[in-house]
Amino acid sequence: MPREFSRHERVASLLQRELAALLQNQRDYLQLGIVTVSAVEVTRDMSVATVYITVLGVKGDDLTEELVQLQNAAGFLRKELGQGLRLRVIPELRFKHDDSIDNGMRMDKLLKDIHVDDE
Repeated sequence: MPREFSRHERVASLLQRELAALLQNQRDYLQLGIVTVSAVEVTRDMSVATVYITVLGVKGDDLTEELVQLQNAAGFLRKELGQGLRLRVIPELRFKHDDSIDNGMRMDKLLKDIHVDDE
């Protein structure tokens, strides 16, 4: 029997798609780098959406600056989402850095180093 997805999971998927397109289209206006939306988690009551992002080629203080810019633009992004989506209430957006790609690359490097040492 196929697994049924709850409403907050479907809304999270919809928000991820729409936010990715919106951030790509409004990148110059928001003065952002190349931002990728890797995941969105929506609370069960759909009041808050945590948006996990990665920014290509940005680390450290620059990454913090990008997150601050995104958080400052959260109201604008909610308004744009509200115009494009058929939801009664658009969740509050909270942006966080997704470090899983960085961790994966670090692990890959460690495994390659171990493999080279074995030879």
